[in-house]
Amino acid sequence: MRTLVPAVAVWGRTAPSHSITAVMITDDQHTIVTGSQEGQICLWDLSSDLQISSKEILFGHTASVTCLAKARE
Repeated sequence: MRTLVPAVAVWGRTAPSHSITAVMITDDQHTIVTGSQEGQICLWDLSSDLQISSKEILFGHTASVTCLAKARE
C-alpha cells in the first residue's frame, strides 16, 4: 500500500524569495494568493487593519505561475 505524505515548508518571520507574477484575493477578503516567477504559490493572511502576514507556501511548479483562478463549488 502506497501512502502519500504532503510536503510542508516552514519559515521564520520572512518568507523565501517570491517574485510575484499573479495576485488573487479570496471572496471573504481574508486571504491573498500570489503566484511567483519561481513557481511557488503563496497564501497570505490579510487582517482587518490591512496587515499582511505569510501563511503557507506551495512548491511544485516547474515554471512561473502567471495565472490564478478560484474553483467553484
